[in-house]
Amino acid sequence: MIKVNFNSRQTLVEEGTRVLELVDRKDRKNLVVCQVGAQIKELRYILSEKDNGMTIKLLNLNNAEAGRAYRASISYVVAMAFYRIFPDVKIQFTYNVSRSIFCRSLTKNFNMARAADAIVREVGRIIEADLPIERVTVTIEEAEEIYRKFHLDDKIEILRYRPENTVHLYKCGEYYNYLYNYMVPSTGCIHNYAITPYSPGIIIGYPRHDLDAAIPEFEEEATYCKTLQRAYDWAEKTKSRTVNDINRKIDRGETLEFVQMCEAYHNRQLSELGDMIEKEIEQVRLIAIAGPSSSGKTTFCNRLRIELLSRGIDPVTISMDDYYFDKEKICALQGKPREKLDLEHVDCLDIEQFNKDLFDLINGEEVTLPRFNFKQDRREKGKTIRLGANVPIIIEGIHALNEKLTRSIPKHRKFRIYIAPHAQMNLDDHSPLSVTNARLIRRIVRDMKFRNCSAAATIDMWQSVRNGEFRWIYPNEENADYVFNSSLGYELCVLKKQAMEALTKITASDPQYLVANRLIKTLKYFREIDDESVIPCNSLLREFIGGSCFNV
Repeated sequence: MIKVNFNSRQTLVEEGTRVLELVDRKDRKNLVVCQVGAQIKELRYILSEKDNGMTIKLLNLNNAEAGRAYRASISYVVAMAFYRIFPDVKIQFTYNVSRSIFCRSLTKNFNMARAADAIVREVGRIIEADLPIERVTVTIEEAEEIYRKFHLDDKIEILRYRPENTVHLYKCGEYYNYLYNYMVPSTGCIHNYAITPYSPGIIIGYPRHDLDAAIPEFEEEATYCKTLQRAYDWAEKTKSRTVNDINRKIDRGETLEFVQMCEAYHNRQLSELGDMIEKEIEQVRLIAIAGPSSSGKTTFCNRLRIELLSRGIDPVTISMDDYYFDKEKICALQGKPREKLDLEHVDCLDIEQFNKDLFDLINGEEVTLPRFNFKQDRREKGKTIRLGANVPIIIEGIHALNEKLTRSIPKHRKFRIYIAPHAQMNLDDHSPLSVTNARLIRRIVRDMKFRNCSAAATIDMWQSVRNGEFRWIYPNEENADYVFNSSLGYELCVLKKQAMEALTKITASDPQYLVANRLIKTLKYFREIDDESVIPCNSLLREFIGGSCFNV
Protein backbone atom coordinates (compact mmCIF):
# COMPACT_ATOMS: atom_id res chain seq x y z
CA MET A 1 0.00 0.00 0.00
CA ILE A 2 1.10 3.57 -0.64
CA LYS A 3 -0.18 6.81 0.85
CA VAL A 4 -1.30 9.69 -1.39
CA ASN A 5 -3.06 13.00 -0.78
CA PHE A 6 -6.25 12.93 -2.79
CA ASN A 7 -9.26 15.24 -2.51
CA SER A 8 -7.62 17.06 0.41
CA ARG A 9 -7.20 13.90 2.48
CA GLN A 10 -4.65 11.14 2.85
CA THR A 11 -5.66 7.91 1.18
CA LEU A 12 -4.13 4.45 1.20
CA VAL A 13 -4.13 2.77 -2.20
CA GLU A 14 -2.61 -0.37 -3.61
CA GLU A 15 0.37 -0.14 -5.91
CA GLY A 16 -0.81 -0.59 -9.48
CA THR A 17 -3.96 1.49 -8.92
CA ARG A 18 -4.80 3.85 -11.78
CA VAL A 19 -5.64 7.44 -10.80
CA LEU A 20 -8.89 7.05 -12.75
CA GLU A 21 -10.00 4.35 -10.31
CA LEU A 22 -9.96 6.92 -7.48
CA VAL A 23 -12.57 9.02 -9.27
CA ASP A 24 -16.31 8.45 -9.06
CA ARG A 25 -17.54 7.09 -12.40
CA LYS A 26 -20.07 9.94 -12.81
CA ASP A 27 -17.29 12.53 -12.54
CA ARG A 28 -14.81 10.97 -14.95
CA LYS A 29 -15.97 12.59 -18.18
CA ASN A 30 -15.49 16.10 -16.76
CA LEU A 31 -11.78 15.48 -16.19
CA VAL A 32 -8.87 15.58 -18.60
CA VAL A 33 -5.57 14.79 -16.85
CA CYS A 34 -4.14 14.85 -13.35
CA GLN A 35 -1.13 16.28 -11.56
CA VAL A 36 0.92 13.89 -9.44
CA GLY A 37 3.34 15.94 -7.40
CA ALA A 38 4.79 18.45 -9.86
CA GLN A 39 4.17 16.37 -12.97
CA ILE A 40 1.22 16.09 -15.33
CA LYS A 41 0.01 12.53 -15.89
CA GLU A 42 -2.82 10.94 -17.81
CA LEU A 43 -5.71 9.68 -15.67
CA ARG A 44 -4.76 6.11 -16.59
CA TYR A 45 -1.40 6.65 -14.86
CA ILE A 46 -0.50 3.70 -12.60
CA LEU A 47 0.56 4.64 -9.09
CA SER A 48 3.70 3.05 -7.68
CA GLU A 49 6.02 3.28 -4.69
CA LYS A 50 7.73 6.37 -6.10
CA ASP A 51 4.39 8.20 -5.76
CA ASN A 52 4.18 7.54 -2.02
CA GLY A 53 3.34 10.78 -0.21
CA MET A 54 2.46 12.61 -3.41
CA THR A 55 -0.49 14.96 -3.81
CA ILE A 56 -2.83 14.10 -6.68
CA LYS A 57 -4.87 16.88 -8.29
CA LEU A 58 -7.59 16.26 -10.85
CA LEU A 59 -7.53 18.81 -13.68
CA ASN A 60 -10.48 19.88 -15.81
CA LEU A 61 -10.75 22.25 -18.75
CA ASN A 62 -10.28 25.34 -16.59
CA ASN A 63 -6.63 24.36 -16.24
CA ALA A 64 -4.05 25.34 -18.90
CA GLU A 65 -2.26 21.98 -18.95
CA ALA A 66 -5.55 20.14 -19.19
CA GLY A 67 -6.55 22.42 -22.05
CA ARG A 68 -3.41 21.45 -23.98
CA ALA A 69 -4.10 17.76 -23.40
CA TYR A 70 -7.71 18.15 -24.56
CA ARG A 71 -6.59 19.96 -27.74
CA ALA A 72 -4.12 17.16 -28.49
CA SER A 73 -6.80 14.54 -27.77
CA ILE A 74 -9.33 15.94 -30.25
CA SER A 75 -6.54 16.21 -32.85
CA TYR A 76 -5.64 12.57 -32.14
CA VAL A 77 -9.25 11.50 -32.73
CA VAL A 78 -9.46 13.49 -35.99
CA ALA A 79 -6.23 11.85 -37.19
CA MET A 80 -7.67 8.46 -36.20
CA ALA A 81 -10.87 9.20 -38.14
CA PHE A 82 -8.86 10.07 -41.24
CA TYR A 83 -6.87 6.85 -40.95
CA ARG A 84 -10.05 4.79 -40.65
CA ILE A 85 -11.78 6.36 -43.68
CA PHE A 86 -8.92 7.64 -45.84
CA PRO A 87 -5.87 5.57 -44.78
CA ASP A 88 -3.71 6.76 -47.69
CA VAL A 89 -4.32 10.47 -47.10
CA LYS A 90 -1.64 12.45 -45.24
CA ILE A 91 -2.90 15.35 -43.15
CA GLN A 92 -1.23 18.17 -41.28
CA PHE A 93 -2.33 20.19 -38.24
CA THR A 94 -1.30 23.83 -37.81
CA TYR A 95 -2.43 26.67 -35.55
CA ASN A 96 -4.87 29.02 -37.21
CA VAL A 97 -7.37 31.84 -36.90
CA SER A 98 -9.80 32.16 -34.04
CA ARG A 99 -7.48 30.20 -31.70
CA SER A 100 -8.20 26.93 -33.47
CA ILE A 101 -6.41 24.06 -35.21
CA PHE A 102 -6.37 23.91 -39.01
CA CYS A 103 -6.27 20.51 -40.69
CA ARG A 104 -5.11 20.37 -44.30
CA SER A 105 -4.42 17.54 -46.72
CA LEU A 106 -0.85 16.96 -47.90
CA THR A 107 -2.11 14.47 -50.46
CA LYS A 108 -2.59 16.02 -53.89
CA ASN A 109 -6.06 16.17 -55.41
CA PHE A 110 -7.78 15.18 -52.17
CA ASN A 111 -10.90 17.28 -51.62
CA MET A 112 -11.05 18.13 -47.91
CA ALA A 113 -14.34 20.00 -48.23
CA ARG A 114 -16.11 16.90 -49.58
CA ALA A 115 -14.49 14.72 -46.91
CA ALA A 116 -15.48 16.99 -44.00
CA ASP A 117 -18.94 15.48 -43.39
CA ALA A 118 -17.55 11.94 -43.38
CA ILE A 119 -14.82 12.94 -40.92
CA VAL A 120 -17.33 14.64 -38.60
CA ARG A 121 -19.47 11.49 -38.57
CA GLU A 122 -16.49 9.21 -37.93
CA VAL A 123 -15.20 11.44 -35.11
CA GLY A 124 -18.68 11.24 -33.59
CA ARG A 125 -18.65 7.44 -33.80
CA ILE A 126 -15.23 7.20 -32.17
CA ILE A 127 -16.32 9.45 -29.31
CA GLU A 128 -19.62 7.63 -28.88
CA ALA A 129 -17.76 4.33 -28.56
CA ASP A 130 -15.85 5.73 -25.54
CA LEU A 131 -12.69 3.86 -26.48
CA PRO A 132 -9.85 3.84 -23.92
CA ILE A 133 -6.71 5.78 -24.87
CA GLU A 134 -3.72 4.08 -23.29
CA ARG A 135 -0.10 5.21 -23.03
CA VAL A 136 2.46 2.57 -24.04
CA THR A 137 6.25 2.63 -24.03
CA VAL A 138 8.15 1.02 -26.89
CA THR A 139 11.70 0.94 -28.22
CA ILE A 140 12.85 3.20 -31.04
CA GLU A 141 12.79 0.22 -33.41
CA GLU A 142 9.24 -0.74 -32.38
CA ALA A 143 8.09 2.87 -32.80
CA GLU A 144 9.52 2.96 -36.33
CA GLU A 145 7.62 -0.22 -37.23
CA ILE A 146 4.35 1.16 -35.82
CA TYR A 147 4.77 4.50 -37.60
CA ARG A 148 5.39 2.75 -40.93
CA LYS A 149 2.21 0.72 -40.48
CA PHE A 150 0.16 3.89 -40.01
CA HIS A 151 1.96 5.81 -42.80
CA LEU A 152 3.46 8.27 -40.29
CA ASP A 153 6.84 8.47 -42.02
CA ASP A 154 7.38 12.07 -40.86
CA LYS A 155 7.44 10.80 -37.26
CA ILE A 156 10.16 8.27 -37.98
CA GLU A 157 12.81 10.80 -38.92
CA ILE A 158 12.30 12.93 -35.80
CA LEU A 159 13.21 9.86 -33.71
CA ARG A 160 16.82 10.37 -34.84
CA TYR A 161 16.97 13.53 -32.74
CA ARG A 162 15.35 12.02 -29.65
CA PRO A 163 17.97 11.53 -26.89
CA GLU A 164 16.02 8.74 -25.14
CA ASN A 165 16.08 5.08 -26.23
CA THR A 166 12.35 4.56 -25.73
CA VAL A 167 9.26 6.23 -27.16
CA HIS A 168 5.85 6.93 -25.65
CA LEU A 169 2.84 6.30 -27.87
CA TYR A 170 -0.91 6.36 -27.32
CA LYS A 171 -3.02 3.38 -28.36
CA CYS A 172 -6.76 3.58 -29.06
CA GLY A 173 -8.21 0.32 -30.30
CA GLU A 174 -5.84 -0.71 -33.10
CA TYR A 175 -4.68 2.88 -33.76
CA TYR A 176 -1.35 4.33 -32.56
CA ASN A 177 -0.12 7.92 -32.63
CA TYR A 178 1.75 10.44 -30.48
CA LEU A 179 1.12 14.20 -30.38
CA TYR A 180 3.73 15.25 -27.79
CA ASN A 181 1.14 15.74 -25.10
CA TYR A 182 -0.93 13.82 -22.59
CA MET A 183 -4.34 12.43 -23.54
CA VAL A 184 -7.77 12.11 -22.02
CA PRO A 185 -8.45 8.59 -20.64
CA SER A 186 -11.00 7.69 -23.30
CA THR A 187 -12.58 9.13 -26.42
CA GLY A 188 -15.88 9.62 -24.56
CA CYS A 189 -14.23 12.38 -22.52
CA ILE A 190 -14.19 14.59 -25.63
CA HIS A 191 -17.57 16.24 -25.35
CA ASN A 192 -17.00 19.78 -26.62
CA TYR A 193 -15.49 20.53 -30.01
CA ALA A 194 -16.40 22.06 -33.37
CA ILE A 195 -15.30 20.83 -36.79
CA THR A 196 -16.17 23.00 -39.79
CA PRO A 197 -14.93 23.25 -43.39
CA TYR A 198 -12.52 26.14 -43.95
CA SER A 199 -10.89 26.08 -47.38
CA PRO A 200 -8.61 24.37 -48.17
CA GLY A 201 -9.16 22.22 -45.08
CA ILE A 202 -11.16 22.04 -41.86
CA ILE A 203 -11.05 24.07 -38.66
CA ILE A 204 -11.11 22.31 -35.29
CA GLY A 205 -12.41 24.47 -32.45
CA TYR A 206 -11.70 23.38 -28.89
CA PRO A 207 -12.40 24.72 -25.36
CA ARG A 208 -10.04 27.33 -23.93
CA HIS A 209 -9.09 27.27 -20.27
CA ASP A 210 -8.97 31.07 -20.20
CA LEU A 211 -12.54 31.30 -21.50
CA ASP A 212 -14.07 29.18 -18.74
CA ALA A 213 -13.76 26.06 -20.92
CA ALA A 214 -15.76 27.60 -23.78
CA ILE A 215 -14.89 27.36 -27.47
CA PRO A 216 -14.14 30.85 -28.80
CA GLU A 217 -16.77 32.14 -31.20
CA PHE A 218 -15.31 31.82 -34.67
CA GLU A 219 -14.07 35.12 -36.03
CA GLU A 220 -12.85 35.62 -39.57
CA GLU A 221 -9.41 37.24 -39.20
CA ALA A 222 -8.39 38.05 -42.76
CA THR A 223 -5.14 39.85 -41.92
CA TYR A 224 -3.96 37.14 -39.53
CA CYS A 225 -4.98 34.38 -41.93
CA LYS A 226 -3.03 35.95 -44.82
CA THR A 227 0.02 36.23 -42.57
CA LEU A 228 -0.18 32.56 -41.60
CA GLN A 229 -0.64 31.51 -45.22
CA ARG A 230 2.35 33.57 -46.29
CA ALA A 231 4.45 32.02 -43.51
CA TYR A 232 3.34 28.54 -44.56
CA ASP A 233 4.11 29.20 -48.23
CA TRP A 234 7.58 30.52 -47.37
CA ALA A 235 8.34 27.47 -45.21
CA GLU A 236 7.20 25.20 -48.04
CA LYS A 237 9.33 26.96 -50.65
CA THR A 238 12.44 26.96 -48.46
CA LYS A 239 11.92 23.40 -47.17
CA SER A 240 11.84 24.52 -43.54
CA ARG A 241 8.33 23.43 -42.58
CA THR A 242 9.36 20.89 -39.93
CA VAL A 243 12.09 20.43 -37.34
CA ASN A 244 13.36 17.57 -39.52
CA ASP A 245 13.79 19.98 -42.44
CA ILE A 246 15.80 22.42 -40.31
CA ASN A 247 17.94 19.72 -38.69
CA ARG A 248 18.81 18.28 -42.11
CA LYS A 249 20.13 21.67 -43.24
CA ILE A 250 22.43 21.84 -40.21
CA ASP A 251 23.54 18.22 -40.62
CA ARG A 252 24.44 18.94 -44.27
CA GLY A 253 26.58 21.94 -43.28
CA GLU A 254 24.10 24.49 -44.65
CA THR A 255 23.83 26.52 -41.44
CA LEU A 256 25.19 29.80 -42.85
CA GLU A 257 23.03 29.50 -45.95
CA PHE A 258 19.90 28.85 -43.87
CA VAL A 259 20.58 31.71 -41.46
CA GLN A 260 21.13 34.11 -44.35
CA MET A 261 17.98 32.87 -46.06
CA CYS A 262 15.88 33.59 -42.95
CA GLU A 263 17.46 37.02 -42.58
CA ALA A 264 16.76 37.72 -46.25
CA TYR A 265 13.07 37.11 -45.56
CA HIS A 266 13.16 39.84 -42.90
CA ASN A 267 14.98 42.12 -45.33
CA ARG A 268 12.31 41.52 -47.96
CA GLN A 269 9.55 42.43 -45.54
CA LEU A 270 11.40 45.62 -44.56
CA SER A 271 11.76 46.49 -48.24
CA GLU A 272 8.03 45.94 -48.76
CA LEU A 273 7.31 48.23 -45.82
CA GLY A 274 9.65 50.86 -47.18
CA ASP A 275 7.91 50.77 -50.56
CA MET A 276 4.47 51.11 -48.98
CA ILE A 277 5.42 54.00 -46.69
CA GLU A 278 7.42 55.82 -49.38
CA LYS A 279 4.48 55.61 -51.77
CA GLU A 280 2.19 57.29 -49.21
CA ILE A 281 4.73 59.60 -47.56
CA GLU A 282 2.83 62.77 -48.43
CA GLN A 283 -0.08 61.43 -46.41
CA VAL A 284 1.56 59.29 -43.70
CA ARG A 285 2.45 61.27 -40.60
CA LEU A 286 2.30 58.55 -37.96
CA ILE A 287 3.86 55.07 -38.07
CA ALA A 288 2.43 53.04 -35.19
CA ILE A 289 4.08 49.74 -34.21
CA ALA A 290 2.69 47.19 -31.75
CA GLY A 291 3.19 43.52 -30.96
CA PRO A 292 3.33 41.02 -28.10
CA SER A 293 6.28 40.48 -25.77
CA SER A 294 9.53 39.19 -27.30
CA SER A 295 8.49 39.94 -30.85
CA GLY A 296 11.67 41.95 -31.46
CA LYS A 297 10.04 45.38 -31.59
CA THR A 298 13.14 47.35 -30.56
CA THR A 299 15.41 45.93 -33.26
CA PHE A 300 12.60 46.14 -35.79
CA CYS A 301 12.10 49.86 -35.12
CA ASN A 302 15.82 50.48 -35.63
CA ARG A 303 15.90 48.52 -38.87
CA LEU A 304 12.72 50.16 -40.17
CA ARG A 305 14.22 53.59 -39.49
CA ILE A 306 17.34 52.65 -41.48
CA GLU A 307 15.15 51.35 -44.32
CA LEU A 308 13.33 54.69 -44.41
CA LEU A 309 16.58 56.66 -44.19
CA SER A 310 17.78 54.82 -47.29
CA ARG A 311 14.76 56.32 -49.06
CA GLY A 312 15.40 59.87 -47.87
CA ILE A 313 12.80 59.65 -45.08
CA ASP A 314 14.08 60.65 -41.63
CA PRO A 315 11.41 59.74 -39.04
CA VAL A 316 11.27 60.99 -35.46
CA THR A 317 10.66 58.43 -32.72
CA ILE A 318 8.50 59.31 -29.73
CA SER A 319 8.41 57.03 -26.71
CA MET A 320 4.93 56.30 -25.41
CA ASP A 321 6.47 55.47 -22.03
CA ASP A 322 7.16 59.19 -21.53
CA TYR A 323 3.40 59.80 -21.36
CA TYR A 324 2.75 57.71 -18.28
CA PHE A 325 0.93 59.52 -15.52
CA ASP A 326 2.76 59.87 -12.23
CA LYS A 327 2.33 56.76 -10.10
CA GLU A 328 0.27 58.61 -7.50
CA LYS A 329 -2.23 59.71 -10.14
CA ILE A 330 -2.51 56.14 -11.46
CA CYS A 331 -3.19 54.97 -7.88
CA ALA A 332 -6.01 57.50 -7.68
CA LEU A 333 -7.42 56.58 -11.11
CA GLN A 334 -7.46 52.84 -10.37
CA GLY A 335 -8.21 53.11 -6.66
CA LYS A 336 -5.40 50.67 -5.85
CA PRO A 337 -2.13 50.75 -3.91
CA ARG A 338 1.12 50.87 -5.90
CA GLU A 339 1.85 47.15 -5.64
CA LYS A 340 -1.49 46.23 -7.24
CA LEU A 341 -1.55 48.70 -10.15
CA ASP A 342 -2.35 47.53 -13.67
CA LEU A 343 0.39 49.49 -15.42
CA GLU A 344 -0.52 48.04 -18.82
CA HIS A 345 -3.94 49.68 -18.82
CA VAL A 346 -4.29 52.26 -21.59
CA ASP A 347 -5.62 54.83 -19.11
CA CYS A 348 -2.22 54.87 -17.38
CA LEU A 349 -1.12 57.03 -20.29
CA ASP A 350 -1.94 60.72 -20.63
CA ILE A 351 -3.96 60.21 -23.78
CA GLU A 352 -5.11 63.83 -24.00
CA GLN A 353 -1.56 65.21 -23.89
CA PHE A 354 -0.28 62.54 -26.26
CA ASN A 355 -2.94 63.38 -28.84
CA LYS A 356 -2.36 67.11 -28.46
CA ASP A 357 1.40 66.75 -28.97
CA LEU A 358 0.93 64.54 -32.02
CA PHE A 359 -1.61 66.93 -33.51
CA ASP A 360 0.62 69.96 -32.96
CA LEU A 361 3.72 68.26 -34.37
CA ILE A 362 1.94 67.07 -37.48
CA ASN A 363 0.64 70.60 -38.03
CA GLY A 364 4.13 72.11 -37.87
CA GLU A 365 4.08 73.41 -34.31
CA GLU A 366 7.03 73.36 -31.94
CA VAL A 367 6.42 70.95 -29.08
CA THR A 368 8.24 70.29 -25.82
CA LEU A 369 7.95 66.56 -25.22
CA PRO A 370 7.73 65.03 -21.75
CA ARG A 371 10.30 62.60 -20.37
CA PHE A 372 9.30 60.08 -17.73
CA ASN A 373 11.71 59.69 -14.83
CA PHE A 374 11.23 56.05 -13.82
CA LYS A 375 13.42 56.41 -10.75
CA GLN A 376 11.15 59.11 -9.33
CA ASP A 377 7.95 57.81 -11.00
CA ARG A 378 7.02 61.17 -12.50
CA ARG A 379 7.16 63.14 -15.72
CA GLU A 380 9.67 65.87 -16.47
CA LYS A 381 10.33 68.25 -19.37
CA GLY A 382 12.08 66.65 -22.32
CA LYS A 383 13.42 67.90 -25.63
CA THR A 384 11.72 70.50 -27.83
CA ILE A 385 11.20 69.55 -31.48
CA ARG A 386 9.51 70.73 -34.67
CA LEU A 387 8.96 68.44 -37.65
CA GLY A 388 9.97 69.24 -41.20
CA ALA A 389 7.90 68.47 -44.27
CA ASN A 390 7.14 64.77 -44.88
CA VAL A 391 8.76 63.71 -41.59
CA PRO A 392 6.71 60.90 -40.03
CA ILE A 393 6.55 60.09 -36.33
CA ILE A 394 7.24 56.53 -35.15
CA ILE A 395 5.54 55.31 -31.97
CA GLU A 396 5.96 51.83 -30.53
CA GLY A 397 4.23 50.10 -27.63
CA ILE A 398 1.46 47.73 -26.62
CA HIS A 399 -1.20 50.41 -27.25
CA ALA A 400 0.24 51.84 -30.47
CA LEU A 401 -2.57 50.38 -32.63
CA ASN A 402 -5.32 51.40 -30.20
CA GLU A 403 -7.36 54.08 -31.95
CA LYS A 404 -8.13 55.69 -28.60
CA LEU A 405 -4.48 56.58 -28.22
CA THR A 406 -4.20 58.43 -31.55
CA ARG A 407 -7.73 59.63 -32.12
CA SER A 408 -6.62 63.15 -33.13
CA ILE A 409 -4.92 61.73 -36.22
CA PRO A 410 -7.12 60.71 -39.18
CA LYS A 411 -6.79 57.07 -40.12
CA HIS A 412 -5.51 57.85 -43.62
CA ARG A 413 -2.54 59.65 -42.04
CA LYS A 414 -1.49 56.61 -40.01
CA PHE A 415 0.46 53.56 -41.08
CA ARG A 416 -0.10 50.73 -38.60
CA ILE A 417 2.36 47.85 -38.25
CA TYR A 418 1.81 44.72 -36.21
CA ILE A 419 4.92 42.67 -35.42
CA ALA A 420 4.98 39.13 -34.04
CA PRO A 421 6.55 35.76 -34.85
CA HIS A 422 4.09 33.82 -37.01
CA ALA A 423 5.98 30.59 -37.66
CA GLN A 424 4.15 27.73 -39.33
CA MET A 425 6.51 25.00 -38.15
CA ASN A 426 5.79 21.47 -36.97
CA LEU A 427 7.66 18.80 -35.03
CA ASP A 428 5.85 16.44 -37.38
CA ASP A 429 2.71 16.71 -39.49
CA HIS A 430 0.38 16.22 -36.51
CA SER A 431 2.28 18.39 -34.00
CA PRO A 432 2.50 22.15 -34.65
CA LEU A 433 5.02 24.12 -32.62
CA SER A 434 3.60 26.79 -30.34
CA VAL A 435 4.75 30.30 -31.27
CA THR A 436 3.89 31.38 -27.72
CA ASN A 437 6.42 28.87 -26.39
CA ALA A 438 9.01 30.20 -28.85
CA ARG A 439 8.44 33.74 -27.59
CA LEU A 440 8.77 32.56 -24.00
CA ILE A 441 12.08 30.88 -24.87
CA ARG A 442 13.29 34.14 -26.44
CA ARG A 443 12.32 36.03 -23.30
CA ILE A 444 13.94 33.52 -20.93
CA VAL A 445 17.27 33.86 -22.74
CA ARG A 446 17.05 37.65 -22.92
CA ASP A 447 15.97 38.12 -19.30
CA MET A 448 18.73 35.85 -18.07
CA LYS A 449 21.38 37.59 -20.18
CA PHE A 450 20.41 41.24 -19.79
CA ARG A 451 18.09 41.55 -16.78
CA ASN A 452 19.64 39.16 -14.26
CA CYS A 453 16.31 37.35 -14.19
CA SER A 454 16.11 33.57 -13.79
CA ALA A 455 14.06 31.32 -16.04
CA ALA A 456 11.78 30.60 -13.08
CA ALA A 457 11.10 34.32 -12.56
CA THR A 458 10.34 34.83 -16.25
CA ILE A 459 7.95 31.89 -16.25
CA ASP A 460 6.22 33.30 -13.15
CA MET A 461 5.44 36.60 -14.86
CA TRP A 462 4.54 35.11 -18.23
CA GLN A 463 0.83 34.56 -17.58
CA SER A 464 0.43 38.19 -16.54
CA VAL A 465 2.19 39.20 -19.76
CA ARG A 466 -0.15 36.97 -21.77
CA ASN A 467 -3.21 38.39 -20.07
CA GLY A 468 -2.13 41.88 -21.12
CA GLU A 469 -1.57 40.72 -24.70
CA PHE A 470 -5.05 39.29 -25.01
CA ARG A 471 -6.55 42.46 -23.56
CA TRP A 472 -4.56 45.17 -25.35
CA ILE A 473 -2.63 43.77 -28.32
CA TYR A 474 -4.33 40.90 -30.15
CA PRO A 475 -7.68 42.69 -30.65
CA ASN A 476 -5.87 45.32 -32.74
CA GLU A 477 -3.95 43.04 -35.13
CA GLU A 478 -6.71 43.15 -37.72
CA ASN A 479 -6.38 46.96 -37.83
CA ALA A 480 -2.80 46.73 -39.11
CA ASP A 481 -1.78 47.91 -42.57
CA TYR A 482 1.12 45.46 -42.51
CA VAL A 483 2.02 42.45 -40.38
CA PHE A 484 5.74 41.85 -39.97
CA ASN A 485 6.51 38.19 -39.30
CA SER A 486 9.49 38.33 -36.92
CA SER A 487 10.01 34.58 -36.75
CA LEU A 488 13.41 33.20 -37.75
CA GLY A 489 13.40 29.55 -38.73
CA TYR A 490 16.80 28.90 -37.18
CA GLU A 491 16.26 30.70 -33.86
CA LEU A 492 15.48 27.74 -31.59
CA CYS A 493 18.69 26.05 -32.76
CA VAL A 494 20.58 29.08 -31.44
CA LEU A 495 18.52 29.64 -28.29
CA LYS A 496 18.55 25.95 -27.32
CA LYS A 497 21.84 25.80 -25.44
CA GLN A 498 21.27 28.81 -23.17
CA ALA A 499 17.59 28.02 -22.67
CA MET A 500 18.23 24.38 -21.77
CA GLU A 501 20.89 25.36 -19.23
CA ALA A 502 18.41 27.67 -17.54
CA LEU A 503 15.39 25.37 -17.76
CA THR A 504 17.16 22.27 -16.41
CA LYS A 505 17.92 24.18 -13.20
CA ILE A 506 14.20 24.10 -12.44
CA THR A 507 13.53 20.92 -10.49
CA ALA A 508 10.43 18.76 -10.18
CA SER A 509 9.68 20.36 -6.80
CA ASP A 510 9.55 23.88 -8.28
CA PRO A 511 6.18 25.41 -9.25
CA GLN A 512 7.59 26.38 -12.67
CA TYR A 513 8.47 22.78 -13.53
CA LEU A 514 5.42 22.08 -15.71
CA VAL A 515 6.24 24.94 -18.08
CA ALA A 516 9.99 24.27 -18.02
CA ASN A 517 9.47 20.60 -18.82
CA ARG A 518 7.19 21.47 -21.73
CA LEU A 519 9.79 23.79 -23.23
CA ILE A 520 12.57 21.22 -22.76
CA LYS A 521 10.48 18.61 -24.59
CA THR A 522 10.33 20.95 -27.59
CA LEU A 523 13.93 22.14 -27.59
CA LYS A 524 15.50 18.68 -27.30
CA TYR A 525 14.59 17.85 -30.90
CA PHE A 526 16.52 20.76 -32.43
CA ARG A 527 20.11 20.57 -33.61
CA GLU A 528 22.22 23.29 -31.99
CA ILE A 529 23.88 26.13 -33.85
CA ASP A 530 26.95 26.84 -31.75
CA ASP A 531 28.66 29.34 -34.05
CA GLU A 532 26.90 32.64 -33.36
CA SER A 533 29.27 34.41 -35.76
CA VAL A 534 26.98 33.32 -38.61
CA ILE A 535 24.23 35.58 -37.22
CA PRO A 536 24.39 39.19 -38.53
CA CYS A 537 24.90 41.94 -35.95
CA ASN A 538 21.64 43.61 -37.03
CA SER A 539 19.61 40.41 -36.75
CA LEU A 540 16.44 40.62 -34.74
CA LEU A 541 17.68 37.58 -32.79
CA ARG A 542 20.60 39.64 -31.47
CA GLU A 543 18.06 41.45 -29.29
CA PHE A 544 17.80 38.23 -27.27
CA ILE A 545 21.27 36.68 -27.44
CA GLY A 546 23.41 39.84 -27.44
CA GLY A 547 25.91 41.30 -29.88
CA SER A 548 23.48 43.68 -31.57
CA CYS A 549 24.90 46.66 -33.41
CA PHE A 550 21.91 48.62 -32.08
CA ASN A 551 22.97 48.13 -28.43
CA VAL A 552 19.58 46.67 -27.49
